[in-house]
Amino acid sequence: MTLIKSISGIRGTIGGSTGSNLTPLDIVQFTAAFGAMLKQKTDKRDKLKVVVGRDARVSGEMVNHLVCGTLMSIGADVFDLGLSTTPTVEMAVTGMNADGGIILTASHNPAQWNALKLLNEKGEFISASEGEWLLEMVEKQSFDFVEVDQLGSYQKQHGWIDKHIQMILDLPLVDTEAIRNAGFKIAVDAVNSTGGIALPQLLNALGVEIIHELYCSPNGHFPHNPEPLPEHLTELSALVKSTKADLGLVVDPDVDRLAIVDENGNMFGEEYTLVAVADYILSNKSGNTVSNLSSTRALADVTAKYGTAYYAAAVGEVNVVEKMKAVGAVIGGEGNGGIIYPELHYGRDALVGIALFLTHLAKSDKKCSELRQTYPAYFMSKNKLNLTAETNVDQILASIAADFANEKATTIDGVKIDFAEGWVHLRKSNTEPIIRVYSEGKSPEAAQELADKLLDWMKKSV
Repeated sequence: MTLIKSISGIRGTIGGSTGSNLTPLDIVQFTAAFGAMLKQKTDKRDKLKVVVGRDARVSGEMVNHLVCGTLMSIGADVFDLGLSTTPTVEMAVTGMNADGGIILTASHNPAQWNALKLLNEKGEFISASEGEWLLEMVEKQSFDFVEVDQLGSYQKQHGWIDKHIQMILDLPLVDTEAIRNAGFKIAVDAVNSTGGIALPQLLNALGVEIIHELYCSPNGHFPHNPEPLPEHLTELSALVKSTKADLGLVVDPDVDRLAIVDENGNMFGEEYTLVAVADYILSNKSGNTVSNLSSTRALADVTAKYGTAYYAAAVGEVNVVEKMKAVGAVIGGEGNGGIIYPELHYGRDALVGIALFLTHLAKSDKKCSELRQTYPAYFMSKNKLNLTAETNVDQILASIAADFANEKATTIDGVKIDFAEGWVHLRKSNTEPIIRVYSEGKSPEAAQELADKLLDWMKKSV
């Protein structure tokens, strides 16, 4: 059982002992600290206004009661969206002029996990400095709760998924007529979470008439590991083939990651979700692109095709968003299927990703597999090196950067070394004594060879 307190929020497994698992006491403390942070940040005399939404996991209702009650106890007015998606909550924060928001979701983690994702008044994840302040607040245990006549109010908010979808339909580069005319048949796996509400509704609004639903009941009983990786999507692949669908779509429980299966039941590739959407955006609008350091080089290649610039950010959505704003990116995201389209909002959003991808596919007049073949072929390998508690990870990474100085080395997040035919990215884990080693090459063997080269180097230093 596990509890992870970090600058991005609190995540853990339900049950067990306080401080070692995600228990009611941990949830209350973290929520109270977040409320205190918002109070200090806003310095407003009126009551705080906080939006709350959750995915469909079984523990969600219990966690929701604790979070909403705690927010009321520190004098915040709570607007509860109920079952929702992460991007929908992000958009509701700005749409309601709220001071912040909390999303109750452990994202792709299994059903025994839950978490609090914390949003600022822009509907974006809180900064690293705000996260550090919050962690200190929890450590100090100096919470201040209001008296009875100052308690916050509670009200449910309905219809925000509808509003979210309408804002997607209103985007100039979403072409519902093209999608409708394409006559797509689409299979959907929503892992029995809130994607089961949002995806069929979105597809119907886009003009898709034939939808084959798989695990679209938002009851929180995940039928398989909810992370949208190939090994977890065998049933969706089989459904695509058996129904002769044009493609399959799958999201994680909070609907901020999108993966695609082509008409043959093969993975389009999570890394290539962003690549395909960026290709479509750049063909209509000039601008820069951003992804994190562990994402495929194919995005840089596609960006160069349009004569604009690609930039890399440290891993983490907040870092990608910060870089996107700094360079004026028109599209960005992460290689895990996270699309960030700033014309809608600065957050990973599988729903807008679906609308843009389907528009692109319809206008390309290609099958899904044929569209995938138009992009550079890269292959990724993910490895790790186990360390002892005494290992000086920072010294190892600094030595690697120095030894490979003749190559292009980036040190904003661990060390990434760009070679002519691929790259290797090494990052220390914040939760366990390991170095993560991600590599990419033009074949699976080439990617593994690059990883092995750095693993062998490090093993001599551990």
